[in-house]
Amino acid sequence: MGAAEKSRRISTRRERARFEGNVHRVRSWFVQFGRQWQLQAMILPGIIFMIVFNFIPIYGLVLAFKQYTVVDTIEDAPWVGWQNFETILKDQYFWQSVVNTLGISFIKLTLGFLLPIVLAVMIYEIPWTPFKKIVQTLTYLPHFFSWIILGGMLINWLSTNGLLNEILQFLGFNADSNYLLDADKYWWIASLSDVWKEAGWGTILYLATMAGIDNALYEAAEIDGASKIQRIWNITIPGIRQIIILNLILTVSGLLGSNLDQTLVLMNSQNQPKAEVINSYVYRVGLSEGDFSYATAVGLGVSIVSTILLVAVNLVTKKINDNQSVL
Repeated sequence: MGAAEKSRRISTRRERARFEGNVHRVRSWFVQFGRQWQLQAMILPGIIFMIVFNFIPIYGLVLAFKQYTVVDTIEDAPWVGWQNFETILKDQYFWQSVVNTLGISFIKLTLGFLLPIVLAVMIYEIPWTPFKKIVQTLTYLPHFFSWIILGGMLINWLSTNGLLNEILQFLGFNADSNYLLDADKYWWIASLSDVWKEAGWGTILYLATMAGIDNALYEAAEIDGASKIQRIWNITIPGIRQIIILNLILTVSGLLGSNLDQTLVLMNSQNQPKAEVINSYVYRVGLSEGDFSYATAVGLGVSIVSTILLVAVNLVTKKINDNQSVL
């Protein structure tokens, strides 16, 4: 038997073995599925929901390349190619909303990303369980209030006769401003109020991960003379590193997204130049003014940039994290 024939037979046997292995895996999958069909059926409503509300609407992205009106169907609307995207590039109001979105998002990234980590570590280190539960409840509570409620509170607190001015006057300052009418202060108002609302809720994943850290590590470090700060830095923080990286990826990929509910509640005619963000701009142009094609083009562009940010940050964090991805 020649070498070529022997090599061909070996290759044939490998292909046959690979095929039989694939058949065995498929058969095993169906067997396992049959044993668990009741459990598998429970996910069907979720799959149907995703198909109806997440995948079917993707077809509507063709509106970005058409000139659609409410009297047209998607199929009948005329194609305009890249015209909507060319309009975006020339729209100064859109670019102002981009600047506002990035400004607010960077402040939220700086404060809103770090504060939950610090808060989670502080809560974890509280030795008295009843007090720990009280702190957790108080920090979680704002998350469960809608922006309609919190927005009304902020409008009242930041008004001329509001709580903030009363506190400042009590401390001896001459304060009589309505801060929500000052456009230059809006970025900080939006960022700090959002951090206040979500910081406590953001600690849940960190606290859950900290609960899985072996206490023997802390005991060994304490025996070796490590201080509380050293134990936190060398045990707690490395223990939650994966969750920190995951939250960083999701936060950075969402830089172009912003809280629409918050914006619609806090924005007014005086602070609009600094308060208009991409989401509120799309809402105003798409629903209020009826330019659905332009709004779809803006949304598509934002989604593409967000996906690029997601992939880029994941690659960067993968290199930092010993070439391991958390996604």
